[in-house]
Amino acid sequence: MKSDFLPDRRRLLQTAAALAATGSGSWAQATAPSRDLSGVTLRVGTYKGLWRPLLTASGQAGTPYKIDWRELNNGVLHIEAINGDALDLGSGSEIPPVFAARQKSSVKLVAVTHEDLNNQATLARKDALIRSIADFKGKRVGYVRATTSHYYLAKQLAEAGLTFNDIQAVSLTPSDGLSAFARGDLDAWAIYGYNGQLARTQYGARVIKTGVGYLSGNFPIYANPRALDDQLRRAALADLLQRLQRSFAWINGNFLAYARAQSAETRVPVGDIVELFNRRSGDYSLGPVSDAVVRSHQDVADTFLKIGVLDGPADVKPLWDRSFESVLRLPAA
Repeated sequence: MKSDFLPDRRRLLQTAAALAATGSGSWAQATAPSRDLSGVTLRVGTYKGLWRPLLTASGQAGTPYKIDWRELNNGVLHIEAINGDALDLGSGSEIPPVFAARQKSSVKLVAVTHEDLNNQATLARKDALIRSIADFKGKRVGYVRATTSHYYLAKQLAEAGLTFNDIQAVSLTPSDGLSAFARGDLDAWAIYGYNGQLARTQYGARVIKTGVGYLSGNFPIYANPRALDDQLRRAALADLLQRLQRSFAWINGNFLAYARAQSAETRVPVGDIVELFNRRSGDYSLGPVSDAVVRSHQDVADTFLKIGVLDGPADVKPLWDRSFESVLRLPAA
């Protein structure tokens, strides 16, 4: 565990105490559902170590409706499940909805979380002769197609005067990428999440660049339009979004507790998770849709069109739904 964790945590606990003193009462009132939701079951997509343990650790798991958790490890799967009416709520980056817009998928984006961009990193093997992105020329570079890693790697290559044609690009799932990196089948790897942290702690990977300056930090929450059209499921979704909003605010002052809950699911050591938090690019939050969020998303779509990932333009604006704006507006201190 990094030595700077304790003073950082004291500061965050003070912030959390202030939030509890000023806002918790208003939040509690805001989430009280006005309908009987005991007969509702929400089908919610989650990633290992994220929403499910977060709600439990933050004391927000006692919902007046049931949650059928479905673990899906990327945003594309979340959107596919929503489009097939197998999921009511999911999440991911800005990237999968770009393709959803192009394919006219049945999905809406109803809120946005703001998360750590230092956890989105371009790594090099400890023994690779790589000191900058320019050194990627001719090298074997792993990434996850149609994800944030695809996007920021393209941006970083362009900044260095390179394209995907200048590298040996290898599209792999995060788990397959970690295995390839460990075997030495990759010289570099654009990756996110705890797989990247394992590459650093277990295999000595060096960070060449992070997602800061290349990604917006906006991670949309995806919703099923059919659930939005159902009054009871909509009420349950509003309640769940508020619970998640409180939980995201709670993370910033209680990260050690959250790290323990994450570790229980992911088996990543608590100290490694805390180290990621201490190096974070910004605090966690969940908020409503804004004009800036939509503009940022359109920029992603336009970039993917420019680099040839899309076969035509994608207009993302119709995907965004602002109907939860009032319930996600933070109470005044």
